[in-house]
Amino acid sequence: MRFRPEPPHAHGRADSTGLLLCNLGTPDAPTAPALRRYLAEFLSDPRVVEIPAALWKPILHGVVLRTRPAASAAKYASIWSPEGSPLRVWTDKQAKLLQGYLGERGVSVKLACAMRYGQPSIPAQLDALKAQGVTRVLVLPLYPQYSGTTTASVIDAVSAWAKQVRHVPELRFVNHYHDHPLYIEALARRIGAYWQAHGRPDRLVMSFHGVPRRTLALGDPYHCECQKTARLVAERLKLAAGQYTVTFQSRFGKAEWLQPYTEPSLRELGKAGVKRVDVACPGFVSDCIETLEEIAMEGRQAFLSAGGRDFHYIPCLNDQHEWIVALAAIAQQHLAGWPTSPPDAHALDQQRERARALGAAN
Repeated sequence: MRFRPEPPHAHGRADSTGLLLCNLGTPDAPTAPALRRYLAEFLSDPRVVEIPAALWKPILHGVVLRTRPAASAAKYASIWSPEGSPLRVWTDKQAKLLQGYLGERGVSVKLACAMRYGQPSIPAQLDALKAQGVTRVLVLPLYPQYSGTTTASVIDAVSAWAKQVRHVPELRFVNHYHDHPLYIEALARRIGAYWQAHGRPDRLVMSFHGVPRRTLALGDPYHCECQKTARLVAERLKLAAGQYTVTFQSRFGKAEWLQPYTEPSLRELGKAGVKRVDVACPGFVSDCIETLEEIAMEGRQAFLSAGGRDFHYIPCLNDQHEWIVALAAIAQQHLAGWPTSPPDAHALDQQRERARALGAAN
């Protein structure tokens, strides 16, 4: 096996710590060809589709990738911003803000963000960190709730990269933070601020991304962690059981997924005479196709067409101050024990002098 070439070693350069933020991914453009490339990578991941490859690949390439890209491209076009994909825009902003927040706290790290599917890729960003002299990397997926379909897939991608590297850096992974007090506080503040500006609903719906129901029976903790997040947010907002509902969205295929499903639940609420519904998506830390199109557009239509009068979508955490504070605290917690102090210029000069002297002696 041939390993990736190592970047040139700079003698006298202090080792540094890297932080890699990872999000799900996005197509490069809201076009059918871009969606075909993106979906081919996404739906080929055995963590995402747990069907034997011999059975799934003919369906994927013979049916799904022939029909779905055009429809998905139209949905992406409806939410695409002048800056690009909302998911990419918000993730980049979060990375820049996090770098600043950590710097204010005296934490010096090389920070990069990557997408599990699409660009910038996890291998490319890890290569870039190594080229900057990083010898320790904390991988922080932007998935608060752990799932084999998301968090474990990021770990798979990092591990696959490491298998091709001769000098593998120390690696740490953040598995979840679904019940971290500052994350819960950020969610409650986001919802509370929205209500202060727009009034309160008759029902709050907290919609999480769905996964096949069989994963729960097989031991995936995702369902339980979503329920705990929702319960803690409801407690922080002082909501009674009948004032909020937990649902799951983005079902794909014919298999049963975690229930109740979001869109049917919104229709049922409209038919039941609930006048106003607000929807928040605690599992998404950045607004994206699933929140801006599936909830804010399709969900709105489902509720209103069933008799509901007033539908409000509450934006994701995005660049909210409390969320970046939470993200910084989570990063610091998992960076504990690694050197992250800003480099001391005098100490670096001394180290360089020792390196030059050693080279001259040899």
